[in-house]
Amino acid sequence: MLGIERRQQIMEHLLQDNKVYVGSLSKIFKVTEETIRRDLEKLENEGLLQRSHGGAVLKEPTGEDFSFAKRAAVNCPFKQNLAEKAKFLINDGDTIMVDSSTTALTLMHLLVNKKNITIITNSIKLLNDFADANFKMISCGGDLRTHSCALVGTAACRALTRYYVDFTVISCKGIDREKGIMESNEAESHIKQQMIRQAKSKLLLVDHTKFDKIAFTKTMDFNEIDYIVTDQEPDALWVSFLRKQNVKLIY
Repeated sequence: MLGIERRQQIMEHLLQDNKVYVGSLSKIFKVTEETIRRDLEKLENEGLLQRSHGGAVLKEPTGEDFSFAKRAAVNCPFKQNLAEKAKFLINDGDTIMVDSSTTALTLMHLLVNKKNITIITNSIKLLNDFADANFKMISCGGDLRTHSCALVGTAACRALTRYYVDFTVISCKGIDREKGIMESNEAESHIKQQMIRQAKSKLLLVDHTKFDKIAFTKTMDFNEIDYIVTDQEPDALWVSFLRKQNVKLIY
C-alpha cells in the first residue's frame, strides 16, 4: 500500500472514531509504529489532525460551537453507554444541578423512575422534555442562548448561588491533562463553574472522543471534579493521572 493510501485510510478511521492510536494502526496496516508516527506527522502538518501521546485526534477549531441539534445527533451510542453507568450514582431524593449538555440530558432520561428528584438547570430543552415528569424542576433564569438552548449570564449565575445540591452533572467540549477541562464558549463555562461550586459531589460526563481535545476556554481543573464517567477505558496515562487527581473514574 502506498503511503498516501494509508494516510487516507487513517483519516477514515479518525473520522469514524474521532481518535486513533499508533499501536492499533500499526497492526491494522502491518507497518512499524514509527511509520505510523510519520504518517500522523504529515497529516498534522496538513492541518487534518492533532497528535497526542500514543495517537491523534480529529482537529477542530478550538472555538467551534455546535448547535444543540447538531450535538444531539453525534456520538449518541457513546452518550447512552456512559449515562447507563452514571445513573447508579443518583439516588431517590437527590438534588441535582444539570447543565445544558446533550450528554447530561441523556442521563436525565434514565432517572425518570427515581423518586423525589429535584433538578435545577439552565437547559430549556431539559425543562421542556421533562415538564410532565415526576422531577421537581427549577429554572435558573437568565439570558437565552438560543444556539445551545441554554440560559446564561449574570442573572443565571446569581440564581444558582441560592441553592446547594447533592450533585452537579456537567459535560464539556474537551479535556487535556495539562490544560484542564474546557468549553467552547465563556457564557456556558461560567454557568458550569457556578454549578460546581454549589454541589457536594461533582460529576463530569465525557465520552472517549473528548479526551486529549483542546477547546476555547478553560472551565476548571480536574481537582474540582469528583467523578468522571466515560464510555470506555482511557489509556494508562489518563488512568494514572486521574488517580493522582483523586478523581473517581467510571467506565
